[in-house]
Amino acid sequence: MKLPLFFIFGLMNLVALAQTEEEIQVKQNIIEFFDAFHAKDSIAMKKTVYPSILLQTIGVNNEGKSVLKTENFNDLVKSIISIPDSTNFQERIKSYSIQTDGNMANAWTPYEFWINNEFHHCGVNSFQLFREENKWKIIYLIDTRRKSDCSALSE
Repeated sequence: MKLPLFFIFGLMNLVALAQTEEEIQVKQNIIEFFDAFHAKDSIAMKKTVYPSILLQTIGVNNEGKSVLKTENFNDLVKSIISIPDSTNFQERIKSYSIQTDGNMANAWTPYEFWINNEFHHCGVNSFQLFREENKWKIIYLIDTRRKSDCSALSE
């Protein structure tokens, strides 16, 4: 009886490790995206995303109304590249919550955005990824942005 139980627990550990490996790969893709983002490396950024990536932001306009903004990825890349070298910007990911199912993954990443070492805003990124030829690619990125109430993101 001990041998079958040992085998079952061993098999369960292998399944858990396989899931963990997928999560590690998804997280690594997101890390590579932000490394390229911070380095203003458009080529490296494009390697982490699917060609038809969709970018959206949820925010609040000056009248206090919720708004959904869609942005072209190439426009984002151009705006990042145009940031002066004297400006230090950093998106600090606070945590990762990753789920996978076959070739699809989702990552929920609360973040803080800093410019020249001063807090600018916070929010949550929601990444949708697609695994193509054993490489995860970001196909959809939506984020929220706000200047206050950031402590709720840490919970």
